[in-house]
Amino acid sequence: MTRSAVNPPSRVRRWSGAGVIGALVVALTAGAATGARAAGPLPPPNAQALRASIAGLPNAQLTSAVVLVDGADGRWSGTSGSGDLATGRPVAADGRFRIGSISKVFTATVVLQLAAEHRLDLDGTVQRYLPGTLPASYPPITVRQLLNHTSGLPTGGDFGDDGSAQWFVDHRTESWTPQQVVADAVSHPMQFAPGTAQQYNGVNYFLAGLLIERVTGRSYAQEVNQRILRPLGLSRTSVPAADDTRLPHPTAHAYLTLDVPDGSTEQADVTEQSPWPWAEGGLLSSAPDLDHFLTALLGGRLLPPAQQAELFAVPDVPNFQNPNCAIGPAEGRACFSTGLMRFTAPDGTVLWGKTGSRPGYSSGVFATRDGGRDVVYSLTPTNRDGASFAAQYGIVAAAFDLAGH
Repeated sequence: MTRSAVNPPSRVRRWSGAGVIGALVVALTAGAATGARAAGPLPPPNAQALRASIAGLPNAQLTSAVVLVDGADGRWSGTSGSGDLATGRPVAADGRFRIGSISKVFTATVVLQLAAEHRLDLDGTVQRYLPGTLPASYPPITVRQLLNHTSGLPTGGDFGDDGSAQWFVDHRTESWTPQQVVADAVSHPMQFAPGTAQQYNGVNYFLAGLLIERVTGRSYAQEVNQRILRPLGLSRTSVPAADDTRLPHPTAHAYLTLDVPDGSTEQADVTEQSPWPWAEGGLLSSAPDLDHFLTALLGGRLLPPAQQAELFAVPDVPNFQNPNCAIGPAEGRACFSTGLMRFTAPDGTVLWGKTGSRPGYSSGVFATRDGGRDVVYSLTPTNRDGASFAAQYGIVAAAFDLAGH
């Protein structure tokens, strides 16, 4: 397993993807029913099960949780733990958190809108739109292959990151430009021929952000604001500048546990940190905003039908060295579409969504394809590995009344 999304793209892919859900599902599937769940409306949100899924906080692994379940059958919102270990303030259900690679869904949506406007072609190449960015020795790579992680691009280095909590605490305000990230990655050979396999890779979305800027002549932040945030009224979602370490009105402060020389531990507050992952993983948002965004996206409010279909088009290719797609009956095959991830629960329920992580924050959004129910959650784990499989799956299972939860 790779490290959390603070790291450059080779380390970003795990928590920014869906390994937190997938690995546990594989274990659960062995003992679960194999038949598909009967079609029909879900029961109202189970408040007791949802409260139990986030009970007992803070503990050594998690200091807080925010959960929002919404849909045609009802709405439930809950919090647990401490919003600030120093002051004891409560968790803010409508506060902001670092959404990590849920940012990719915003990025993919903008690219799909540009495709709908005929300002770019999903089958056009990166080499066409970003000349000179990739080595001349690389084969043609299409925009669609960036968005669905079948590009075969290398994943990049670690910029000196040793994976420890102490390293992040010491370097949390540092940043790297998208150009530096891409240049570091493409100093290595391709991993596989484009279109022949799928490997979740943050480099793809740094390139997608650069493509948006090249095609529009405007900044990535301007395009996200104009196309998504303002039309939907997402006032607590933003694309911060790389040197803006603030997190206004957080759901909760984030902490990492550090070992100290006397053998004890201490908690380092990492709420303020660089959002340098940018179009790949740098956005800030809130549970109500992500709920509204996902409902609008799945409801067809942001994309025409042809581009909407891309959200659910999972390529039929092998999974390449990626634990994120080790899920149920499709284990070993691709599970990511354009911006989203397909998750099939042991009882046959199919969900679409995304997970994301930054040090101190692990979050996720999942919904039924028709948007009839969705869940948004944000947890504050105290280690670089992020929130545990069980913690995140437990919330999703309770939200969708999955069998065996």
